[in-house]
Amino acid sequence: MSPVGIFGGTFDPIHFGHLRTAFELLHALRLAEVRLVPAGNPPHRGIPLCDARHRLDMVRAAVADQPGLVVDDREVRREGPSYTVLTLRELRDEAPGRPICLLLGMDAFLGLPQWHEWRSVFDLAHVVVAHRPGWTAPDTGTLGELLAARGTQRVEDLHQSVAGRIHVRPVTQLEISSTDLRDLIVAGQDPRYLLPDAVRALIRDTGCYHPRATR
Repeated sequence: MSPVGIFGGTFDPIHFGHLRTAFELLHALRLAEVRLVPAGNPPHRGIPLCDARHRLDMVRAAVADQPGLVVDDREVRREGPSYTVLTLRELRDEAPGRPICLLLGMDAFLGLPQWHEWRSVFDLAHVVVAHRPGWTAPDTGTLGELLAARGTQRVEDLHQSVAGRIHVRPVTQLEISSTDLRDLIVAGQDPRYLLPDAVRALIRDTGCYHPRATR
């Protein structure tokens, strides 16, 4: 079976940087699909400006017409912190023999040792690190040792075992920041051409980024 890609995030809001990365990895790694998993209660950042249901709706709108990109709402439905290891355990129980690829940006990979039960991730999935110019993969310390022991440049290795490898993959650099997007929207500016029109319409229609006092 071809691997399934798991791309989690707050997606506050989802934008073309997220979508281009998911699209490129879908094809470059020959994945069966990429599941975008919006975090319901992200444990490593403050409360999202837009609530989980609106963020879920935005992700659904963003991938509605793209084969191979699908939405998984389990973290929004689940109570408590949205720990990635819990999601991977559920997915492994659902498909014991299928390779799973956890898709991360280099910034998230560098923070991996701060994750809940982070070492268990490698028992459940491969880790694919989307590499952009300006970020350097570590060659020392805990992550450097992990890359030396588990790293592979062969896509085939992600297909031939169900978990445990690390693959660093270059992707197109799109300098779009969700933080900057939120600031732009709150300031009353138009986010056109930074995110899909369907997402832009939802933001406009719901007013989910407007300051509470002005609603």
